[in-house]
Amino acid sequence: MGIYLNPGAKKLQKALNSEIYIDKSGIIGYLNRVVDTEQCFVCVSRPRRFGKSMAANLISAYYDRTVDAKYLFQNMKIASEPGFTRYAGQYDVIKLNMQEFLSNSRDMGEMLALIRKSLLWDLLEAYPDFRYFDQTNLSRTLMDIYRNTQRQVVIIIDEWDCVFREEKNHKQEQEAYLDFLRDLLKDKEYVALTYMTGILPIKKYGTHSALNMFSEFSMLDQGALAEYTGFSEDEVKGLCQRYDMDFVQAKEWYDGYYLEECGDIYSPRSVVQSMLMHKFNNYWNQTETFEALRLYIDMNFDGLRDAILTVMAGGRVEIDSRSFSNDMTTFHSADDVLTLLVHLGYLGYDFPHKEIFIPNKEIMDEFVTATTRSEWGEVLRSIKKSKELLQATLEGNEAAVAGGIAAAHLETSHIQYNDENALSYTISLAYYAARECYQMIRELPTGKGFADVVFVPKARYADKPAIIVELKWNVDADTAIEQIKRNDYPQALQDWGSRAIILVGITYDKKSKEHWCKIENI
Repeated sequence: MGIYLNPGAKKLQKALNSEIYIDKSGIIGYLNRVVDTEQCFVCVSRPRRFGKSMAANLISAYYDRTVDAKYLFQNMKIASEPGFTRYAGQYDVIKLNMQEFLSNSRDMGEMLALIRKSLLWDLLEAYPDFRYFDQTNLSRTLMDIYRNTQRQVVIIIDEWDCVFREEKNHKQEQEAYLDFLRDLLKDKEYVALTYMTGILPIKKYGTHSALNMFSEFSMLDQGALAEYTGFSEDEVKGLCQRYDMDFVQAKEWYDGYYLEECGDIYSPRSVVQSMLMHKFNNYWNQTETFEALRLYIDMNFDGLRDAILTVMAGGRVEIDSRSFSNDMTTFHSADDVLTLLVHLGYLGYDFPHKEIFIPNKEIMDEFVTATTRSEWGEVLRSIKKSKELLQATLEGNEAAVAGGIAAAHLETSHIQYNDENALSYTISLAYYAARECYQMIRELPTGKGFADVVFVPKARYADKPAIIVELKWNVDADTAIEQIKRNDYPQALQDWGSRAIILVGITYDKKSKEHWCKIENI
């Protein structure tokens, strides 16, 4: 057993010894299907705290020929998969964490030399008796070993993209790094499987990629690996039962990364921390600072500010992710910035509709912190006033509500009032404080149409009244209230269990720029 060659199962065993371990060994079933095929190059990108390194340790231990994988994995899901025994413990495994080498090097030349020296040290110790063409040439030495043993290698590279995250502005060093990986991996008979993991997808240069042989699975599209991206809803339900935690709150805090192939995906580290601490809280900021988000949302691109305000108000924004260069410096549009935020985990992505959104309360807190500590005074003022607006609504103070909405409109003037849909985004942000006690639903189906914005009390606040907000354009507020009654919107909320209901009609006159409000209790 070496340091980088056949490193054993110690890191996996440490995970298995932990109080919470969710079995994601099914990913090996997919990898077994692509071993020694044209699809044997796999790159998986996910945000921090989504179990990338744990998956790398799992895969390494399974293929490592110095590990009794059949015994170690006998009670895991992969044990029931076809091919389990065929591939278990059958390969030399090379496992690299690129962050380790980058941190111990002054420049790219030194980093690549350290990787070569470290691997050759292990390889020549394991196979000292072969005749080598050039013991300083890594890829040639691997070929010589394969020629003598006929045993292929599984190569696992963790934090593969750290060069692009930490050496953001050094294009020449990035290209040298990609060339090194290409020389090590591409068209090499000794490679049975390569599994790379990081935060960013593979960097694009010009019209082609140096690593164009990889199948990529990213937060834009996890494809066949979707169920291994985070915790599933059933897995989180099981943990909530085990730790006597409220599943509804867990969903509110950590859900939202919906993937078409498997449904809801939860942020794994945050779920684990909340269970172990027995408290729902923001655990994201223990590994990231709000500065990481603020850097990007403060960029000066047309439409970026509108998009951020829209998603903070609970809306969705369609983006085109195709022009993103898969790095952290090359931005040509707001869509490029927003695509990066998807990869970093700050935004969810609806693949069929190509839309972004803020996935959960934990991430919304990050946006609130980032915008209130930056040049986003309108958001800070709207959020501070939102508690007053909610209280005025509950008290039936029509003038105060109209004034509060007018102020919010002025603060969020980046969003043009072209229709009632745009007005609803302003309403959603203006009532930000209501999200603590209410579930906010836009366009609630009622049987006779859609209620514009509805606030349904959360279970632990069942004593509070529900609120129906109807938005109108260039008509009086009484018309909005009449529509609520005519279409029997309150009945839909009674079906949700709400008894007391507040009806709020809000209208806006485009010419006079005035807002009016009408409130009734039923």
